Amino acid sequence: MLKYSINIIIFLFSISLFSQTKLKDHSTYKDRYGLRVGIDIFQPIYSLFDEDKNGLEIVADYRVSKRFFIATEFGYSEATTQEDFYNFYTNGQFIKVGADFNAYKNWIGMENVIVVGLRYGFSTFDQTVNEYAINADPFLPPQTISTPTTYDGLNAQWIELVLGIKVEVIHNIFLGFSFRGNQMISSKDPDNFKNLYVPGFNRVYLNDNGFSFNYTISYLIPLYRK
Repeated sequence: MLKYSINIIIFLFSISLFSQTKLKDHSTYKDRYGLRVGIDIFQPIYSLFDEDKNGLEIVADYRVSKRFFIATEFGYSEATTQEDFYNFYTNGQFIKVGADFNAYKNWIGMENVIVVGLRYGFSTFDQTVNEYAINADPFLPPQTISTPTTYDGLNAQWIELVLGIKVEVIHNIFLGFSFRGNQMISSKDPDNFKNLYVPGFNRVYLNDNGFSFNYTISYLIPLYRK
């Protein structure tokens, strides 16, 4: 996956370099400021091949200075997870808000972004334990309990470090990729069950950390120049 993502980054930057037009008067050029809105295209495509996972994520950022952006992602996610001794279904919504810094110094006329960012994430969701196994006697096979139990009104909060890129491939249209390292702040767990999957956070691992990524396509709505 890492090798594949690096190849995408090199390819997108190559396209962007060749697609930039020359500016006659560099001294009077003004940067564009505006709202960039898009979607994560990975989730809808992945759900075509895995019926156990479905979701949609909207992404947006607004440029507030030459290299800083206010950014947000929000959407919903549902997933059925199979573990060794239990199977459960998660369904809920999430929102993330934060800021991005552009670590890439563009040529005049370019608007590409190497993203270094931080997010606060919040999710509300339900968990349904579809079945679980009880191993009451070590000399007998585990007994499977198949009575679904639903826990609603759950929530979680976390922070995430964002690393990624956004490259303008056609005028006002950007393709992007980002990787997120997540750390849980708090989580309201069901009785006798730990939240192992949280919408927006994805799988929760040991020490309440995790990771996620997205592939996005977005459109820049220019508002003004300065």
